[in-house]
Amino acid sequence: MSKQLSRCQAIEQSITKKYRKELWNPFVEAVKRYELIQAGDRIAVCISGGKDSMLMAKLMQMLQRITEVPFDLTFLVMDPGYNEENRKKIESNAKILEIPVTFFETNIFNVAYKTEKSPCFLCAKMRRGHLYNKAKELGCNKIALGHHFNDVIETTVMGMFYSSQLQAMIPKLRSKNFEGMELIRPLYCVHEDDIIAWAKHNGLEFIRCACRFTENSANSHDGIGDSKRQEIKMLIKELKKRNSYIEKSIFNSLHTLALNTFPGYKDKDGVHSFLEQYNSVKNEKK
Repeated sequence: MSKQLSRCQAIEQSITKKYRKELWNPFVEAVKRYELIQAGDRIAVCISGGKDSMLMAKLMQMLQRITEVPFDLTFLVMDPGYNEENRKKIESNAKILEIPVTFFETNIFNVAYKTEKSPCFLCAKMRRGHLYNKAKELGCNKIALGHHFNDVIETTVMGMFYSSQLQAMIPKLRSKNFEGMELIRPLYCVHEDDIIAWAKHNGLEFIRCACRFTENSANSHDGIGDSKRQEIKMLIKELKKRNSYIEKSIFNSLHTLALNTFPGYKDKDGVHSFLEQYNSVKNEKK
């Protein structure tokens, strides 16, 4: 007679069986391909309470159990000013998923609401700063964020359309302001649609961004409002109807950049023109 699984065990089994190809395999692929975890790492898994970060936390917890590479995890939840309902939802989901979370409080939402210029940028910057600071205080050397495959490609397209630059979101990044700290993105190869499917399959409901700017977009007549990211998300969705490989094409292009075909580029030394290399070759032939 088989033993009945607890809800958490059933959720974990859905990751390793029903959604193994969609969730577990691309998660492990990203960890290995981009060398996100090394022996001795102490990683602060940053949980916002949304579907992405909660799944990431569960995946990291499951990986820690079976890996031959020893590393420590702290499941960190920063409260930027959630209302009571959202706070309870995070606590409830953490209990269901059996993730031992550590909360700490900030006033980020109040500060972001008071600025008229780029409140989302300010909020994201402050969130990251607080997370780095708390993680370092707890003895961690890395923070893990829940950015997924779709975040990666949407950020790239959004940069082209609205910031006049080709800029990608890389799988890991050394902090400039917190010495010895590094940011990793374990969901880099995981698609958002698969995360949504997994959550629905298990009857899980997670909070969204929980700020009024996101609510404005969700409540607008077109579901976009002032959100450029949502606009790009909808655009890619439409393009996908004609080309089912559009997302993969954008993602793969980030790994095969032909720098010699660009008229200009930026690096740590500043802005460069293709003419630098072009003219140097010309002078060599003289």
